[in-house]
Order: sequence, then structure tokens, then C-alpha cells
Amino acid sequence: MTCRSPVRKPFWRWRSNPLRRREDVVEAWIVPAAWTVAAPGGTAARLLTAHAADDRLAQQRAERHAVHTVLVTDVAQHAPALRSPGGKAFAEVRWTAPDGSARTGLTPVDTGLTAGSGVVVRQDGHGTLATASTSSSEAGIEAGALGAFAGLALIGAVQAVGAFARWRLDQRRADAWAREWDLVGPQWGHRTG
Repeated sequence: MTCRSPVRKPFWRWRSNPLRRREDVVEAWIVPAAWTVAAPGGTAARLLTAHAADDRLAQQRAERHAVHTVLVTDVAQHAPALRSPGGKAFAEVRWTAPDGSARTGLTPVDTGLTAGSGVVVRQDGHGTLATASTSSSEAGIEAGALGAFAGLALIGAVQAVGAFARWRLDQRRADAWAREWDLVGPQWGHRTG
């Protein structure tokens, strides 16, 4: 005796069937609709985010430039104060802004420097101290990562909405089944139990 595998009928939810409910048809369209939105939408979100991030980082590289500052106070070799990454300590420096005004601010400097030492830092177009700009290769990696995250976030959101809609349809089917069972069940006569 041979065992026959069940015949799969593709697109069964779209076929005419007396047992098919409206929820079945809606569910049949949810998955292709979700993929239709997710695939191009995720790609568009990835590309737009990557280009925007790359443009913003290129703008930062263009705006930020080196400026010579003067250290206001001594920085001890083993400065116990606030430490910055790379074994540097925060110290106060003085510089002249692009508008000619004198400014002071905290920036990470090497330890062991004395007051009056020259320190090169970065400032933006407004004369405010800024971190060093990312290189173009680092900016490309960062923009690519941000773009990938944006694309995946959009795809995840679309799939989550689709999963929630399918769950809600399952709830509606279960509720309808319970209502129908309440109508038909008593007609079957005596229940055991």
C-alpha cells in the first residue's frame, strides 16, 4: 500500500470555496502586500539614509577645520580630573573664533603639558570646539551601516504590521467560530461530560 501525499493547491485562498471567509481573502493579500511594500521600501530607506548620512558627514568635514589654541592651565602627567578616550585629559584652552572674539573651552589634550603650550583642535564654522571629522572611508562605513539599519527597520516594521494584521484576523475567525458553535452546538442534543 502506498501513502499518497496531500496535493497542495497553490492560491487556495483566492479560489471560490463555500468555506472561505472574508478574513481568508484579506489574509491572502497581506503577505504579498507586505513584501511589495517592504522590498522596495526597505531599499529606498537604505539608500536615502545612506546618502543623507554621507552628505551630512561630508558637510561636517568641510565645516570643521584646525585651529591653534593655547593651554590655559597645566595638565599633570597623571591628571585625576575628567579623562577622555586615548589617555588624554580635559583641559581649558583659549583661541580666537572666526569673528575675532576670544573664546575658551574644554578639550582633550595630552597629559604633562604646561600652561601656554600650543594645542591644535578642531572648530566648526561658528567657532565652537568640535570633534575631529570622520575620514571619507569611515564616513562611508558609517553611512552604509545607518542605511542598512534604516532599511532593516522599515522591513521589520512592515512585517510586524503584517503579522499583527494576521493575528487580528485569526482572532476574528476564532470569535466567529465560537459564535457559530454557540448556535449549532445546542442542536446536536445531549452533551457528555
